[in-house]
Amino acid sequence: MKQLVSLTLALAALAGGLSAVDTQTWVQSQQEEFVKGTLKNLSVRSDGRLFLAPVFQEIFDPSTAYLWALAEDSKGVLYVGGGGPGTATARLFQIGRDGKGKSIGELPGLEIHAIAIDSKDRVYAATSPDGKVYRVTAGAEPEVFYDPKAKYIWGMVFNRQGDLFIATGDTGEIHRVTPDGKGSVFFRTDETHARSMAIDAQGNLIVGTEPGGLILRISSGGDGFVLHQAAKREITAVAVAKDGSIYAAAVGSKPGAAPAPLAPLPPPAKPVSGSVAPQSRAATPPPTLAPSAGSVAGSEVYRIDSTGLARRVWSDQHDIVYAIGFDLQNRPILATGNKGSIYRIESEFQSTMLLSTPPTQITSLISTASGALYAVSGNIGKVYRIGTETEKSGTLESDLLDAGSFTDWGRLSWKGATHGGTVALETRSGNLDRPQKNWSPWTKLDARIASPSARFLQWRLTITGGAGAASPEVTQVEAAYEPRNIAPVVSQIEMTPPNYKFQPQSLTFTPSNSITLPPLGGRRLPSPSIIGTSSQTLPYTKGFVGARWAATDDNGDELRFTVEIRGIHETVWKKLKDNLSERYYGWDSTAFPDGEYILRITATDAPENTPDRALSAQLVGEPFTIDNTAPAITGLTATIQSQKLQIRWKASDASNPIESADYSVNGSDWKVAEPTTRLTDSQQHEYALTIDKPEGEVTVTVRVSDRLDNMSAASTVVK
Repeated sequence: MKQLVSLTLALAALAGGLSAVDTQTWVQSQQEEFVKGTLKNLSVRSDGRLFLAPVFQEIFDPSTAYLWALAEDSKGVLYVGGGGPGTATARLFQIGRDGKGKSIGELPGLEIHAIAIDSKDRVYAATSPDGKVYRVTAGAEPEVFYDPKAKYIWGMVFNRQGDLFIATGDTGEIHRVTPDGKGSVFFRTDETHARSMAIDAQGNLIVGTEPGGLILRISSGGDGFVLHQAAKREITAVAVAKDGSIYAAAVGSKPGAAPAPLAPLPPPAKPVSGSVAPQSRAATPPPTLAPSAGSVAGSEVYRIDSTGLARRVWSDQHDIVYAIGFDLQNRPILATGNKGSIYRIESEFQSTMLLSTPPTQITSLISTASGALYAVSGNIGKVYRIGTETEKSGTLESDLLDAGSFTDWGRLSWKGATHGGTVALETRSGNLDRPQKNWSPWTKLDARIASPSARFLQWRLTITGGAGAASPEVTQVEAAYEPRNIAPVVSQIEMTPPNYKFQPQSLTFTPSNSITLPPLGGRRLPSPSIIGTSSQTLPYTKGFVGARWAATDDNGDELRFTVEIRGIHETVWKKLKDNLSERYYGWDSTAFPDGEYILRITATDAPENTPDRALSAQLVGEPFTIDNTAPAITGLTATIQSQKLQIRWKASDASNPIESADYSVNGSDWKVAEPTTRLTDSQQHEYALTIDKPEGEVTVTVRVSDRLDNMSAASTVVK
């Protein structure tokens, strides 16, 4: 019984992910698309609106690794504190109204994380770790003002009465210190760290904690109430707006914790005096000092209104919020790392990436009486001014367009409004996946892209403001392009086993008595990663010959195939089939003389291209044999000697080796016959058998088959 053959056919082209050749557009209009490029002096709103950024000016470089704290006195003098690994002391700096900075103190400790200024413009700086509060007076050595006996000091604020409140870590306590330097524990948060602190107009403390992610309101009498428990573990910053609403930034994932719902919080029936409800105090590492984006899983910012309703108004999967300030319009400003971005919250649903700064971390910022914002950075520590005025011009170098292949460029256009300023576009192109070197120079746009055809394209947008006018705005940039048509490739032709016929493709279970061919040219089983493969069962059909082939088109064009055949000694190709969409074909070979032949497969992408642009490719396969002639049996004899029956014959085949031979006596079951050489490896063999002779007249039948399953038989009678 002949077997069925199961072929795993690569019926879909193993082509790239490109679409067919056609005019395409590269549109960028979303914030996430613009920020993949390089922004300079431009802001981008969450709805994709680009405009000139506020002036961002470096005003002081103290040559310190990190700056963490920033404050302003009543005369507009700035005080900056920091430090960092490798230093023996924390450092305090002063920047006068003339913009000149100087060091005014080196304090025992690694870093300064909090600065406060009292009503007499006296400066207080807190060091960490093993923190103490120092009072720094002009012309005198810094003196210890208060020692809270805590590992960390994270925040300090004064109330109207002149009392200093200190937020600590490792104990999670809030200390209150009177103007004469006498202090004690004012409130215990029952958290590891009182991580951030602010004071509202009523004198209530607003405190953020770690690791519970609590936002607390603590009254002047020491009564605490949890306003909100964040889904994240650490509240890095809290700030109170002029309208009394509270903004809080949370970072760090809570292992296994589900996000807390942001719903209105009912007022407490009776405030708890002195502390919040006890919570577990598992040992935790120090909170975020200079985190990496991956370690804290981004940030969330919440707004808590006067009714106690908490809503998430901003989030980012990577940026870490270190500080919150406000601009002249009372809009929250977020200082972040680890890309040094500064954001402005416009509303509950909209924000602006205001600045993309050179420093990797903006660690603190304050609003000043002049309306300007000041910010400090870490890694490396510097002081910056964020002005109320905008930059005169700004640029955006876009992310790269990878067209996938050699491409012709078309029109480049933008949408938006100039508002009295100007908007200009330039482009450059290249065939290297990074534009640093060996690209074309920047070329000004003249309706159509003038950069040379290539695989990659980049545009540069320049926005320039007009005198006294609002900033121009750009909401979309669109580039048209069309990849060059690339000829298809026929990479391999493989003949299928002879005497099996292709059937219309269908999904079937492979019978147990079938063989499975590997992918073209392979010896292993098909890989699960091969795309577009399916199994097809080929039933035994004597005389049929088949072939399959691999073909690809880098443009993703639909292909059609022509199959041609000729004998190896012939000169003219004969067409078997054209306009074939499948990547396989079989035909009845009995109409062809025996001999060696070759196939030629021609692929064309004409279905998806105009006649003048259509391309084709050809491949000629290895020679194969058509053999439908059975082997010849000659010299069949059967003689009797000493009651034994001796049978002899010869077999020969013109094209293929003899595969097998059998004999039958008087119609009995077929039995295998070996050639005299014992090996079946030739196109000619002799056979000699000696068997017991049956009684009476004997009929002997022999048959032989070649490797292509052509079979012949012959008989003789012995009396």
